[in-house]
Amino acid sequence: MMKRRNTRHRAFDPDPDAPQRCCDMPNCDKPAGYRAPRSRETLNQYYWFCLEHVREYNARWDYYKGMSPGQIEAHLRADIAWDRPSWAFGQSAARPRRQSFDEEEVLDPLDILGRNRRARAERKRQAAMPRAPEGLIEPLATLGLDWPVTLDEAKARYRTLARKHHPDTNNGDRDAEERLKVINVAFTIVRSHLMAEGLEKAG
Repeated sequence: MMKRRNTRHRAFDPDPDAPQRCCDMPNCDKPAGYRAPRSRETLNQYYWFCLEHVREYNARWDYYKGMSPGQIEAHLRADIAWDRPSWAFGQSAARPRRQSFDEEEVLDPLDILGRNRRARAERKRQAAMPRAPEGLIEPLATLGLDWPVTLDEAKARYRTLARKHHPDTNNGDRDAEERLKVINVAFTIVRSHLMAEGLEKAG
């Protein structure tokens, strides 16, 4: 049985591209089979050593020698991006940072941003509306009314709710009757306030 020849390069074998010369270490006449970079700035220029001296050189090699901690950190950060310029997500050299995010440029088939815009617009609208007097906030919420409201609007809303929750239209349902009582109280409070406000303006 023929034994297959192993052509794989072993870790400590001399570099097949090594020049035919002696080791660069002074006073060493052994063949130079191993390369080592000359400096941090010239990583593609090499010394050529024998195995013994390349081991010595590598043991003493300090890539960051002479650099301050800040320079070392900056160098490590650059290495993370393969020493290429980088920008925050959504930016590039051709498209520098904008002051505001334009939602119109985002593909949004589920209308998620649209819902957010509408919610923000509603909050802004409510914030811009005059605030109801403290005693009317709950009664207005019961009637489903926004402030400001006129007496005619309050009456129309009350009639609609009274018909909806009247026991006669709900087969004598007790819950509907209790709901109607709450609506009656809320309407009475709102009506009294609006009538008093009207008299005040008239006076």
